Amino acid sequence: VQLQASGGGLVQAGGSLRLSCAASGSIVSLAKMGWFRQAPGKQRELVADITRTGNVNYADSVKGRFTVSRDNAKNTVNLQMTLLKPEDTATYYCTFWPYTYWGQGTLVTVSS
Repeated sequence: VQLQASGGGLVQAGGSLRLSCAASGSIVSLAKMGWFRQAPGKQRELVADITRTGNVNYADSVKGRFTVSRDNAKNTVNLQMTLLKPEDTATYYCTFWPYTYWGQGTLVTVSS
């Protein structure tokens, strides 16, 4: 399975963006899918992930602001981001457990 992330862009602080991840094949068998991000000069970090059955996990820094969702029928995983902050600026990647696949990410830039 290959994944393509999209939906990034430039937004002002306090704004919202919705990232989408489209899979080239079925994601039903993928136990867990996640969104990571990497800011310049920083390590890649987990933002949120979601299991096949819908259990979700968020980084403390995005709890209450980001929502991850998964549509197994459409083979997509989305990340709804609200109340964006400048520190959310990063390239965002979607991947699947065990998180060794890294496709092309999508850049999110939040201006203050």
